[in-house]
Amino acid sequence: MAKLEVIVASTRPGRIGPVIGSWTERLAREHGGFGEVELVDLAEVGLPFMNEPLHPRLGQYTHRHTREWSAKVREADAFVFVMPEYNYGYNAELKNAIDYLHDEWKYKPVGLVSYGGVSAGTRAAQMIKQVVTTLKMTPLAEAVSIPFVQEFIIEGELAPNQVMTSAAGAMLDELVRVAAALRPLRTPEAEPLP
Repeated sequence: MAKLEVIVASTRPGRIGPVIGSWTERLAREHGGFGEVELVDLAEVGLPFMNEPLHPRLGQYTHRHTREWSAKVREADAFVFVMPEYNYGYNAELKNAIDYLHDEWKYKPVGLVSYGGVSAGTRAAQMIKQVVTTLKMTPLAEAVSIPFVQEFIIEGELAPNQVMTSAAGAMLDELVRVAAALRPLRTPEAEPLP
């Protein structure tokens, strides 16, 4: 069965990304569509600002942190990005983590769990679609958007409403389908057309 990585994008002190990430991870495990679900926290990954001398497309990484990040992303079949909205966009740490690599992202679906104020992080979610499609990822239409997110944090836990839970279920269903559909494109036998 496929492996799903839930990537918590926020790294700043006082962040609530891990709370939302833990909720997403639990729902993904309960869903049962993935053989393995892993929560990956960019604050723990600790990538410095891009410091590789060669283009990521070459895959010739000079730093251990890049090789470890490459292996982590390569082993996944699908992703969920748990992401805040900063000034109408997604955060720099997520962009940095994406830009470190190239082929490792190819032909993998990504679900978006965004959060913020009145916009629920939807502007950030819309913006990141341009980036991930350039890397041949498939962003899903099904997504979770959490408005006024602080209102849903109770005693350090996310207390989702039915809309959020239903949206997460639909996103996970689609991640399973799209991951299976894209898997043949990631095999060594899948050669580009002439």
